[in-house]
Amino acid sequence: MNRSILLYLMPMLLLPGLLQAGEFPVADEVIIDKSARELYLMSAGKVFRTFKIALGIMPEGDKKKEGDFKTPEGRYLLDMRNSNSDYFLSIHVSYPSAADRREANQDGVDPGGAIMIHGQPNLPTHSEAYYRTQDWTNGCIAVSNSDMIDIWLMTGENTPIEIRP
Repeated sequence: MNRSILLYLMPMLLLPGLLQAGEFPVADEVIIDKSARELYLMSAGKVFRTFKIALGIMPEGDKKKEGDFKTPEGRYLLDMRNSNSDYFLSIHVSYPSAADRREANQDGVDPGGAIMIHGQPNLPTHSEAYYRTQDWTNGCIAVSNSDMIDIWLMTGENTPIEIRP
């Protein structure tokens, strides 16, 4: 699904008599379980949606530095949205935290950044099956484009996210 389809669908969600955007449940927390390759949208401590994810190409362990291809672990916020992303849609994760920066500084490395939850590449270089079955990001959390629409609609600004090993 491309961005033009999303732009076509969004007004339909807001027409009287159709499902209103405000009728979608909104997560008060997002949990990423790296080992299960799943993203959970939570409300009042209960999972209400589960999505399959892909991670950085070196998924084991916590992100320590730029270019290690690891997805960070810890508590962050979903703090920015980008509808003009290179990856369909994207929501920024507030990595690195102050603690991540301190640790990287002590190790003499750049902690990296630009960690996102995002959809599929707008200009894919691999098959659809590859993106569905492999960890392929540089450290981000990737989902299908249709799942990205749901996550986009069901999270708000500054939603807490916990990324677990």
